Amino acid sequence: MTTATATGRLLNPAKDEFSAFDGETQRVLRATIEWFEAKGKARLLAESHTDAWYSDFIEFLAGERAFATFLTPARDAGDAAGKRWDTARNAVFNEILGFYGLPYWYAWQVTILGLGPIWQSENDTARARAARLLDDGAVFAFGLSEREHGADIYSTDMILTPDGDGGFRASGGKYYIGNGNVAGMVSVFGRRNDVEGPDGYVFFAADSAHPAYKLIGNVVHGQLYVSAFDLDQYPVRAEDVLHVGPAAFEAALNTINVGKFNLGFCAIGMAEHSFYETVTQAENRILFGKRVTEFGQVRRILCESYARLLATKLYGARAVDYVRSASREDRRYLLFTPINKMQVTMEGERIVRLLAEVISAKGFERDSYFELAKTGIDGLPKLEGTVHVNRALTLKFLPQYLLGSSELSPPPIHKEAADDAFLFDQGPTRGLGKIAFPDWRPLFDAFAHVPNVAVFRQQADALVALLQEAPLTSEQMTGDLDFQQSLSQLFTLIPYAQLILEQAQIEHTTQDIVDLVFETLVRDFSTTAIELHGKDSSTEAQQAWAVANVRKPVIDSERSDRVYTEVRALAGAYEMSP
Repeated sequence: MTTATATGRLLNPAKDEFSAFDGETQRVLRATIEWFEAKGKARLLAESHTDAWYSDFIEFLAGERAFATFLTPARDAGDAAGKRWDTARNAVFNEILGFYGLPYWYAWQVTILGLGPIWQSENDTARARAARLLDDGAVFAFGLSEREHGADIYSTDMILTPDGDGGFRASGGKYYIGNGNVAGMVSVFGRRNDVEGPDGYVFFAADSAHPAYKLIGNVVHGQLYVSAFDLDQYPVRAEDVLHVGPAAFEAALNTINVGKFNLGFCAIGMAEHSFYETVTQAENRILFGKRVTEFGQVRRILCESYARLLATKLYGARAVDYVRSASREDRRYLLFTPINKMQVTMEGERIVRLLAEVISAKGFERDSYFELAKTGIDGLPKLEGTVHVNRALTLKFLPQYLLGSSELSPPPIHKEAADDAFLFDQGPTRGLGKIAFPDWRPLFDAFAHVPNVAVFRQQADALVALLQEAPLTSEQMTGDLDFQQSLSQLFTLIPYAQLILEQAQIEHTTQDIVDLVFETLVRDFSTTAIELHGKDSSTEAQQAWAVANVRKPVIDSERSDRVYTEVRALAGAYEMSP
């Protein structure tokens, strides 16, 4: 039996050198860590309770040319070595920023969203301006959502009136716009007042320093600036227009496809730091003559948290390969990006909630990173489309995925220093239900010797049988969104598990870890099956199916002992500089 061995599975800022990347990438990643460690935990946490804009962080990024290096596509980089849009290194940067706190990650995230419509545009003037601003250390913003409509872009009240000279005058408000206080360029979505329907959409670039840009204020209390702003007869020149008509709509959705992928890696970073803090505190604390880590319930919680955390990292690492392999012919990434957004962020939130039972009162103290994490991580599932919206989206893929038999192969491993140009040439957003997937079963068969993979495989097969033998009623298919949410939760676990297994093969993950990860997936499937059983519209056949497919995972005490030895060895492995 392959045994669990320590460790290197989690990000450790004290040790990681990021040797898989080129020298310039390593330099920026290490410099970022060193900046945070030099700031120190006490100052980081004290500042997190203020609403002072983190100008020192923005200045650091500018000095290191971090955003210019990581967020300028090769097409716009000129002769600058190292500049490219590389999803693999961007994922790690997401994780590092999340590790030190969601507010810092947020400035990066909304810059990515703001750049999305620009890098998708053929407006060379706007592209050149964005590249210059990145070189100068600017951040960007994405002006999509509105106070009354949220991100319902069909109902935008940002109105553009033609000025007779090829441009427009824009008036209206935007709400919940990160970096809107200082953004060099704000990509703003609106509609013409003289054209009906999709042909009237316009994406344009605004300057937050322009007199017609009226900053109202920060709608949250915190270091990050989530702005509300109005445009009052803002002059939109022809060179400011990024997209018009349906292309503007597609630019919005394709930008979100890129941005939502980041959320999972931020959650992973936050959960990792929380895990280190929790296991160190538990190992060093004595209660009733025992170390806290010796209590049975603590052992269970820490093992489950560790398994869930490693599952998110395995999934995310493999999902990167699907994103980097994407093309018009292979659009599987459009299933795996919303899963990274909803499943991984919810797992991050769940991990921190589990760990809170162990760290207990310490997690409320002002010198605890945990206090910062638990008040921020629950926001991630709600960004870039709520979990509910993304669950509904994944159902479009269900028939082709569960019953698919295409000849597509798993993508190769993509660690090379290359530009992911396709992300800004994704094309039309329609046709999700026609995206092809190969048969998922052979991969599970390759892990049939792992006890809990075998149990989960039975549950996955049962979901296919449910759709064939107790199919959804017309009401459930068209109107019962609550029932669909549970069905999506069950379905999502299968592609989530698939990518975990693919990455486990690549990394030669131990059988102990794979089995423990699937122990949690078996439990999650059973829990959601019971939830589906209780839905208002569930039929008798569906209820019978739910009860029949509740499974107890295979319990292996010796395997648990080995993994828990690995967990306890992480105590003291990383502590942030004071």
